[in-house]
Amino acid sequence: MKRFITSLVISAILPLFANSFTEITVKLKMDTSSYIMGERIRAVVDVANASDDIVDVGKPNSPDRLILELFRASDKFQFEKRSYTPFVAPFSLLSGEGQRLETFFDDHFPFHDESRYLARAVLIHKGMRFESSYKSFDVVPGLKCGSAVQMFAQVPNLTREFELVHWERNRKQHIFLKAKDTGVKTRRWVTKDLGPFLRVNNPKISILTTGEIIVLHRTNQDLFIRSEFWSLPDVLEFHSHELMNDPYVANSERVKALYKEAGGVEPVKKAWWKFW
Repeated sequence: MKRFITSLVISAILPLFANSFTEITVKLKMDTSSYIMGERIRAVVDVANASDDIVDVGKPNSPDRLILELFRASDKFQFEKRSYTPFVAPFSLLSGEGQRLETFFDDHFPFHDESRYLARAVLIHKGMRFESSYKSFDVVPGLKCGSAVQMFAQVPNLTREFELVHWERNRKQHIFLKAKDTGVKTRRWVTKDLGPFLRVNNPKISILTTGEIIVLHRTNQDLFIRSEFWSLPDVLEFHSHELMNDPYVANSERVKALYKEAGGVEPVKKAWWKFW
């Protein structure tokens, strides 16, 4: 009889726990499935609270926490998070509320290896873990298609190495600029996505004596993109993108001058009887 009563009590309590806890959901969304080494690895975390509880993350004296976890897929090695403080500003969710949060995994984990990774977000509430499903992504070197080296007169032993690589993104080839410092300082700069890349002409990278880095690449049959960066010993800063017509089609002296400044682009060679 006592056993029967106990089972009734347990069966009555379990739905309360189920309603309280299983209705808190955490989702993780990555921007893409592969990143070039040095790129920002952006993700969005969605937390939805359909329970009767109040979720408090980052508030004083609150045990609730929202953390990120990362594993290398090859050996399931878990990286240690640099800090167990919340990676977002404090927030509260009442019953029926949700929150969408932006984060960058490279702010919390060192990505030194080109490998496949598994990532998830975890909400800890009342001692229980509410985990998102794993998201898989690759960190890759890209396919090299150009390079250049910058020296600095004011810092003789500093060398900045630039590398152009391409990789598929959103079903198109994109071109990326990678940069790293060697010598008296060692540093990897943030890799920049320069946009879609049509592999008809080789991209050009030029370094001006005034510190401008100019990258010129074809983005479709009629257009090039001219990307400009400012590069100083302690600064590498993106400045501008400029869409340019093919100079041999546009017949513009100014456009031709810009192309010459950027290192030049060889015209597409066609037989005289072909008009396309």
